[in-house]
Amino acid sequence: MTRIGRRWLAAFGLALMTAACASGDPSDGGGRASPVIRRPALESEFTPVELEVAIDDLVAEINKKPSEPMQTAVLLKAVTGFFAPMAKGATRAMGELDVTGNVLGSLEPTGDQQLDMEIQNQQLEQVLLDGAEAIGITPFGDANAAAIDAAVAKGVHVVTLDNDLATSKRSIHVGTLGRSAGATAGETLLATLPPAPGTVVIHGNTDPTWLDGTDRTRGAREVLEAAGYRTVVVQATWGDGSEAEDVEGIKEQIEDEDPPAVGLLGLFDIAFRCAMAAEAAGKPDLPIVAFDFHPMTVDYMRQGRIKATHIQRQYYQGYLVPYILYGIKNLGLDATRGVLAPRMVDDSRFNLGLDVVPADKIDAYSDFLDIIDAKQ
Repeated sequence: MTRIGRRWLAAFGLALMTAACASGDPSDGGGRASPVIRRPALESEFTPVELEVAIDDLVAEINKKPSEPMQTAVLLKAVTGFFAPMAKGATRAMGELDVTGNVLGSLEPTGDQQLDMEIQNQQLEQVLLDGAEAIGITPFGDANAAAIDAAVAKGVHVVTLDNDLATSKRSIHVGTLGRSAGATAGETLLATLPPAPGTVVIHGNTDPTWLDGTDRTRGAREVLEAAGYRTVVVQATWGDGSEAEDVEGIKEQIEDEDPPAVGLLGLFDIAFRCAMAAEAAGKPDLPIVAFDFHPMTVDYMRQGRIKATHIQRQYYQGYLVPYILYGIKNLGLDATRGVLAPRMVDDSRFNLGLDVVPADKIDAYSDFLDIIDAKQ
């Protein structure tokens, strides 16, 4: 067995999903005779009504005639942590659609992005051999483009979620768009800052190979600089030893900046490191705004150290993708884009938007995640 094969068996597994084959009446050529029925939307102040409407509109079009069965796969970077709600959403949608397929993702990330990309490409090849007709994927980077394009060349539509890969031939991307997400986070932080001048330390991304991270960082900087603040970016890192490295890097900027640091903005799931750095610098009262719902971020919000966070609606990312793939299968790509048009920013990107959660709403948002069973 190859090194990649051994790592695949060790690190990747099913996310509790093997849906039954779609039922149908032989007289209609194998199409599904019964309509698609969704789980009713749950009532909460955080329910994204505009997304629920988009899915309902798509289902209404699909249900106008018997639909064809579909075999699919959703390939996630992981099925734990940040990606767990995506796995939950995709699993639920595939069950509602009664399609055949699996949700696959890492149980123990290798920490080696190049190896992870190779494993994911091998996964993609395997699900095609197993008969997948439509695929959702959270790509690692450009090295996934050739595998996606090979799937498209075989007539298989591919929808990306979380990270986009616009250089590939994917049909649609579903996600929180980087630049607008960063701008929203910048606006949230602005409301907590003293009047300019001052420096805002951003725990963001300057690596041009990660376009979504760079766009999010750019969006935040544009908003803050337009309001008269100076910004400085500390590169976010993951992996062994990264926490100490990031905390020290942010701490140094807090201590050294001129004009002085007046606020911190963390743009990824490790945003809680901003609070750790502020404490280490002896300035625990600096306003901090974060991203995502990491347990440590939640703890700092309960302490009043992080003022707000921004959630990328991972559950809805996972939930939408099987519905979009099913729509493409039964309505065609152009018709599916047409139904989704109110949320499309161009002909290939569906803007999922963000949940902005202030610290005093943390319990209400936690209850919402419990209701949809989407805790990470």
